[in-house]
Amino acid sequence: QVQLLESGGGLVQAGGSLRLSCAGSGRTFSTPAMGWFRQGPGKEREFVASISGTGFTTTYADFVKGRFTISRDNAKNTVYLHMISLKHEDTAVYYCAAARTGRVALAPDEYDYWGQGTQVTVSS
Repeated sequence: QVQLLESGGGLVQAGGSLRLSCAGSGRTFSTPAMGWFRQGPGKEREFVASISGTGFTTTYADFVKGRFTISRDNAKNTVYLHMISLKHEDTAVYYCAAARTGRVALAPDEYDYWGQGTQVTVSS
């Protein structure tokens, strides 16, 4: 079992920045790839970013490239999502998830464990 707890969400003005954290506990945290997803009002959950178990490989959704950075500190069992140049359309609940393998993963069904989510609201 892996337990995930997101934090760092909040209200920010357009153009601002936030850093989300996802603290993990349970099985060896350095093993699985980790991902961030989001679900905006009235929208389906969508992929944002993923990082491999080693942290050497990352991948991003096109709409966040150049603005969001995913990173991890396996010694602290924590994954981060640093977001800059935030837009109103980035408003969503952001979820972190632990994948089944150590390779980056884009599809929700490649992830076994999910956090409860943290709300990010960007005012225009």
